[in-house]
Amino acid sequence: MATPGIEQLFDFQRWPRDGLLLFVFLLYAPVGLCLLLLRIFIGVHVFLVSCALPDSLVRRFIVRVMCSVLGMCVKQSNPRLRDRNVKLYISNHVTQFDHNIINLLTSCNTPMLDGSPGFVCWARGFMELGMMSSRSEMAECLKQYCTTEGNLPLLLFPEEETTNGRTGLLKFSSWPFAVTDSVQPVALIVKRPFIPANTEESSWILELLWTLFIPFTVYQVRWLPVVPRQDSHTNQEFANKVQEMLSKELGIASTQITRSDKAELIKRKRHVAPQTTNSNQSVGARPRASPVSFMAPNSGVEDVRMAQMIQQVKEVLPDVPFSIIKRDLGRTNCVDTTITNLLEGAEELVLDSAGGSGSVPARSPVSGITAPRPPVKPTSKTFGKSPADRHMSLQERKEALYDYARRRYIEKHGLNQDTDKAH
Repeated sequence: MATPGIEQLFDFQRWPRDGLLLFVFLLYAPVGLCLLLLRIFIGVHVFLVSCALPDSLVRRFIVRVMCSVLGMCVKQSNPRLRDRNVKLYISNHVTQFDHNIINLLTSCNTPMLDGSPGFVCWARGFMELGMMSSRSEMAECLKQYCTTEGNLPLLLFPEEETTNGRTGLLKFSSWPFAVTDSVQPVALIVKRPFIPANTEESSWILELLWTLFIPFTVYQVRWLPVVPRQDSHTNQEFANKVQEMLSKELGIASTQITRSDKAELIKRKRHVAPQTTNSNQSVGARPRASPVSFMAPNSGVEDVRMAQMIQQVKEVLPDVPFSIIKRDLGRTNCVDTTITNLLEGAEELVLDSAGGSGSVPARSPVSGITAPRPPVKPTSKTFGKSPADRHMSLQERKEALYDYARRRYIEKHGLNQDTDKAH
C-alpha cells in the first residue's frame, strides 16, 4: 500500500467540497439546528443517567440506546473475541469521544494524557491520574494500576493524536506497551454524512455540537485477537506489531509519521495562511503567475513521490523530524543523499530544530537516536589537540552512525546481514 502524505491523514476543512453535497447540506441546516436544540436537552438527561446508575450491563444498554437518539450509532464486530481477562485495550484514535464509545460496549478506563484533572476531565469520562512529568512515569503508574486486583481494564491510544481514520495510522508510541505483556487491539471506524468525523484544531465542545447537529454518526468497533509480547520484543517492536495488525484490519497504511510531525504541520499551516492572505489583499497588488504553474497537473504525482521518499528516510532515521527530512529532500531529491546529509549534519540539525537561538546541548546522535552504539572519542572533555585527532573523532562518529542506520535498515526489511556486507 502506498504511503500517504502527512496532510492526507488529517481533515482541516469541515465544509463539503462537492457543490451538490454542499447544497444538500445547506438544505438540511434548518433541520440540523432543530435536532441540535432537542438533542442538547436529551444529552443532559443522558449525562445524569450515566452518573446516577452504577457501572453495569444495564447502564451501558440504557446509555447506548439514549446515545442512538443523539445520533451516535454504535456497532461492534467479533464481540466473542473480547477477552475479559485482558488488562489493556489498544485502539486507533479518530474522534475526541472514542473512549466514550468503547465504554458503551465494555467497562474500561482511559487516563487523561494532556490536560489538568478536574470536573471537565471527570465529566468527559477520563480517569484522573494527576500531573505526570513524563510518559515513562505514567507508564509505571498504569503498570501498578493493572497489577491491582479488581481494577477495570485500560483503554489507550498509542497514536496520542486523532487522524481522519481513512488513510493511515500515526506511529505508535512505545510507552503504552510497557504497561502489560498482552494487549487486545480494537479497530475503530467512524463515518458520518456531509462533514468529516473530526476536524483538526477544533475543541471537544465544538465537535460535540457538530455531532448533535449531524443526523447520525456511525461508530463501528472491531475486536481483534489478544496479542502477547514475545520475549525478544522490545516495547517499540511490540508497538510496531500491533500497529501493523490494526492497519491491515482497517485497510489503511501504517506510517512513521509521529505526533510531533502533526504538531509541526499545524504550526506551519498557522504561519503560512496569514502570510498568504495578507499578500493577496495588498492594495493595488496584481496576481502573480506561479513560476511552476506548468507543473500543476503533476503536483499530485510529485506529492506521492515525495511522501514515498520521506517514508524511506523515516525507516532508517525514524527520530528525525518530518520537516527536516522534507526540506533536505527538496534540495537533494535523493533518498541516499538525504540520509548521508542527516547523518553527517547531526549537530546542525539539532541547532536548526531549536530555532538557531538559545543554548543547545551538543550531542552526536541524529535528532535523539538513543540506540546503543560504540562510544565516540574524544568527548567534549578530551577535545583533540591536533586537527588529525579531531578528524579521526569525526570519522569514528560517522562510522558509528552509519553502522546504526545500516542495522536498522537490515532489521526493518529482514535482510541477511552477511549478504548485505558482501555487496
